[in-house]
Amino acid sequence: MAKFQGSRINPKRFSVSQIKFYIILVPLAVFMMIPIVYSVNQALKPIGEIYAVPPKIFVRNPTLKNFKDILALSGTTGVPITRYLLNSIIVAILTIMLNLVITVCSAYAFSKKKFRLKGALFQINQMALMFVATAVAVPRFIVIMKIGIMDTWLAHVLPLAAMPVGLFLVKQTVDQIPNALIEAAVVDGASDLKIIRRIIIPLTRPALATSVVLTFQTVWDTTEASNNYITEETLKTLAFYLNSIATNNAIAAAGMIAAATVILFLPKLVIFIIMQSKVMNTMVNSGIK
Repeated sequence: MAKFQGSRINPKRFSVSQIKFYIILVPLAVFMMIPIVYSVNQALKPIGEIYAVPPKIFVRNPTLKNFKDILALSGTTGVPITRYLLNSIIVAILTIMLNLVITVCSAYAFSKKKFRLKGALFQINQMALMFVATAVAVPRFIVIMKIGIMDTWLAHVLPLAAMPVGLFLVKQTVDQIPNALIEAAVVDGASDLKIIRRIIIPLTRPALATSVVLTFQTVWDTTEASNNYITEETLKTLAFYLNSIATNNAIAAAGMIAAATVILFLPKLVIFIIMQSKVMNTMVNSGIK
């Protein structure tokens, strides 16, 4: 008799016992898809349908004019939209790389090292989870101005280089790694960097992937640096450019605003789809049990 696998977290076959989950999850999934479907349809609507009364969710005469208008508008600013896109990609890559280094090293230190004020420092990290970006906007501006990195790539990267929620998730995963495994590596002469590279990183990949997703979502959407620390137009990001459309032409450019929303959303969706299995593993406390 084949082994029953229908009740596993990731079952390989369908079981009647799963019907109760589908009854709850399918309507919930449809409900959560409504904003995505609405945004895509809005982006494809001509201006007449956008302001139609009563409003319709689904587009009747789809058009790509809104996306073409965004490209045409960027040509009038002197800076092509591809430049804003390239800036966003560069900032996202640099920030994620620096964030991963800081996160994995800090998580290892907080979890496996003993030093004074360890608990107090980690509590400060937990407190940072409660602060919104607006609350620290002025201190960030003062720091960036004092260290002289205005109008540089570092003005984009440094404010988001450390993510408290990412450190918390990775640290909780590192806590599940047996101390005996670390001690055995030390006895064999492994340095801290080698332990991080050979033990910590391989065993915390799901948590690190989750940190990448959260960091990318924050970096891709943020306009703080472009608004406050950058005056050079060629260093500003795609999110800033697309948000400026909504600021300057909220009514006349409603179609372009909808298209901009889709453009900003799609990369985040792709990243999440690629990383979703890792994210789910993190949410169920993956690691050595």
